[in-house]
Amino acid sequence: MAVPGGSSALTVTVTYGNEKHSLQVASQEENSQPTVRDMAVLIEQVTGVPVSFQKLIYKGKSLKEMDQPLSTFGVKNGCKVMLIGKRKSPDEEAELKKLKDLETSVEQVAKKIEEINKELGGIQKGFLAKNLQTEALCQLDKRIKGTAEQFMKILEQIDAITLPENFSDCKQKKKGLVKKVQVCKGSTGRNSLAI
Repeated sequence: MAVPGGSSALTVTVTYGNEKHSLQVASQEENSQPTVRDMAVLIEQVTGVPVSFQKLIYKGKSLKEMDQPLSTFGVKNGCKVMLIGKRKSPDEEAELKKLKDLETSVEQVAKKIEEINKELGGIQKGFLAKNLQTEALCQLDKRIKGTAEQFMKILEQIDAITLPENFSDCKQKKKGLVKKVQVCKGSTGRNSLAI
């Protein structure tokens, strides 16, 4: 089947457990061959297995290089590709979204800490007149305490998330997020100013 730009679509049979899906894989870009990514995106739409969870196997070899054309691996019209991977449940997706939102909050607070560190470094290097330093240090100390409090609130929100045993990705994300908060929070504690 011809596709605009002279490239051609491939008909590929994807097996996933007991399921078989016949897919027309075409390139998303003009004048190019279909890539592994083109096929993976289509497979996600059909099977519900996210691209990041897919392991695609053709003739015993894993198709990992997402930007490579399928022809690089010898995939032709009528070939069979095996899919290994798991679908996420809507509940797990919802929990992952909560954790991602919290991660964004952590990053925002971490940026505030970076700004405080820059200002503190400037004061230490003498970029501020001596008579203004005490007031500036008091303001920075308040901001440090405020960010530490924000981190504590985020930790409480993370702790409030209870996950079923089978939500391994969420559990891993939660654990990583707690470590990230602890590292960032630790840097606010070190910067607490003695005035």
